[in-house]
Amino acid sequence: MREKIKQKAAEMFLTLGFKSVTMDDIAQEMGISKKTIYVHFSNKTKLVEAVTFEVFESICEGIDGICNTSPNPIQELYDIKLFVMQYLKNEKESPQYQLKKYYPQIYQRLHVKQFEKMHGSVKLSLQKGIELKLFRSNINIDFISRMYFTGSTSIKDSNFFPPEIYDMDYLLESYLEYHLRAIVTENGIQLLNKFITSNQS
Repeated sequence: MREKIKQKAAEMFLTLGFKSVTMDDIAQEMGISKKTIYVHFSNKTKLVEAVTFEVFESICEGIDGICNTSPNPIQELYDIKLFVMQYLKNEKESPQYQLKKYYPQIYQRLHVKQFEKMHGSVKLSLQKGIELKLFRSNINIDFISRMYFTGSTSIKDSNFFPPEIYDMDYLLESYLEYHLRAIVTENGIQLLNKFITSNQS
């Protein structure tokens, strides 16, 4: 039952937001009593915490799968973008920033974990790109990796990029192109242009 509650809560939190979904809503949706939820989670914060880190682990597993099978780091980044967008249901307002506003302590722990995961993953991807002569050999891998994390999390802040002006898919697509154009070689730009063209068609 605990797993079923987490699964349903995750679905509702990602679709409707952390703030608006109540324990009553989850109980009603599942056809169980609220008391049953409280047997497994003493309060909503505990449920939000459990759901947040389970979703994070699931996304990490999906990203690892893409990284292990992708033929090159440019396709890898586009495939990861598509996977994350589908997983998070193409939110107009990022679930992360709702988390930051209403559950700041959980958000802070998640943010540290996200950085650790992405920093390591992007460094490996950059190194692979250099070896394949798709990325310039003189880039500072550690610096670029940190910049990529900073930028990709900042574009999800609706204070800076209001959803009524910027669609999340547009932001992710544009930031990915911005990032790659800064580091690609001549070979890399040819491959990148293929992805840009196919995404625009």
